[in-house]
Amino acid sequence: MEKGLKPMDAEQLRENAHKMVDFIADYYKNIESFPVLSQVEPGYLNKILPDSAPTHPESLQNVLDDIQEKILPGVTHWQSPDYFAYFPSNSSTAGFLGEMLSAGINIVGFSWVTSPAATELEVIVLDWFGKMLKLPEDFLSQGKGGGVIQGTASEAVLVVLLAARDKVLRRVGKNSLEKLVVYASDQTHSSLQKGCRIAGIYPENCRLLETDSSTNFALSPDVLSEAISKDIAAGLVPIFLCATVGTTSSTAADPLPALGKIAKGNEMWFHIDAAYAGSACVCPEYRHYIDGVEEADSFNMNAHKWFLTNFDCSLLWVKDRNDLIQSLSTNPEYLKNKASEGNMVVDYKDWQIPLGRRFRSLKLWMVLRLYGLENLQNYIRNHIELAKHFEHLVAVDKRFEIIVPRTFSLVCFRLCPQHDDQDRCNKLNRDLLEAVNATGKIFISHTVLSGKYILRFVVGTPLTEEKHVNAAWKVLQDEATTLFGRF
Repeated sequence: MEKGLKPMDAEQLRENAHKMVDFIADYYKNIESFPVLSQVEPGYLNKILPDSAPTHPESLQNVLDDIQEKILPGVTHWQSPDYFAYFPSNSSTAGFLGEMLSAGINIVGFSWVTSPAATELEVIVLDWFGKMLKLPEDFLSQGKGGGVIQGTASEAVLVVLLAARDKVLRRVGKNSLEKLVVYASDQTHSSLQKGCRIAGIYPENCRLLETDSSTNFALSPDVLSEAISKDIAAGLVPIFLCATVGTTSSTAADPLPALGKIAKGNEMWFHIDAAYAGSACVCPEYRHYIDGVEEADSFNMNAHKWFLTNFDCSLLWVKDRNDLIQSLSTNPEYLKNKASEGNMVVDYKDWQIPLGRRFRSLKLWMVLRLYGLENLQNYIRNHIELAKHFEHLVAVDKRFEIIVPRTFSLVCFRLCPQHDDQDRCNKLNRDLLEAVNATGKIFISHTVLSGKYILRFVVGTPLTEEKHVNAAWKVLQDEATTLFGRF
């Protein structure tokens, strides 16, 4: 019988961790041999795994064999160089090493005293990153603001929405919840709607304002002003505006300076969601997309999307940390300590929803140090050049059309409508998406803009090269040819 592992033993850890690293390295070496999109049927795993946990320990090798044979077929390979769907979720050697170290030390750093290095490194690394983005000094830790690592952009928008809600309720009275109104474009991530539900904002008071191709699906300041005026006239209270730089559907960039002035003029919290495109803004030539951030109360981007930092690592900066603390702070007896009581330290538990938190700043620190800003900028630029290349390939095939101008590394395109039949065109593009993804050779995703079913092709995984983009385009062309032969 297998003796099994002790709960923790340094030598056993050394031996088994080496095996696991070898397994993961081999996975990356062979990642192109897997279908990118998992081809299994729902419920597949239930049929091939036992219906109860083992009574006695098994060997690591047996477990690794099962991962290879049973788990990996059910994995959609986000790190594959042929993954072009949704937005990227980057992994990297530096990010992995930081994640490994964080898991190894395994602290729960909710307050400074629970691991001073975890808190202090997070403060420092968020200041570093804020300077790379050229954020106003108000967002850095030396003043009233500062940065914090959240799990996701969904958590980031929720915590600032709660802070905005409470700030206004202190002013207008706690019984005014039903009057509070939140604004964004109809291209804003759905996490805002979920945040409104959690925050108690009435669903009918979450204004998702219509966008169209005239602004490349960015929010119009005039449309926003009109909506706010109507609500104020109806006795409602505008509290929160969420602008996006790099929307999910098409990477639209909202006009931040104009929107910021409107928010400020109406005493609203102004939040900027740059979850995907924020990474590009470390490059001087893309920084202008966040001009106007000086008007914002909070700014968010995901290092785990396009910045070589393993999931999860969502960076949030606020101009006044006390807004968060007033909404989210709790101080039970069992968490009291001299450093916190003396206001000498940051306690990040008061900047987020959960109490517990991982040592996430380690991986970001290691990414910044092991790659350096210049290499990280070039990494982003390379993906944008590959997206430009794909855009050109699409443009010269008369069967296809580009739907919105490419801004970063996402190309929105579709098969052209035949005889101006939009319904048939939508079906044709749906069929093309399904056919392409069924090959297992690449994985792309879709969206709908102004009633048009559109294919999204986003370049952003660390292993993707020009040959992968060319091969992906050939798959699309071949499947399109087959489809046209059927119609």
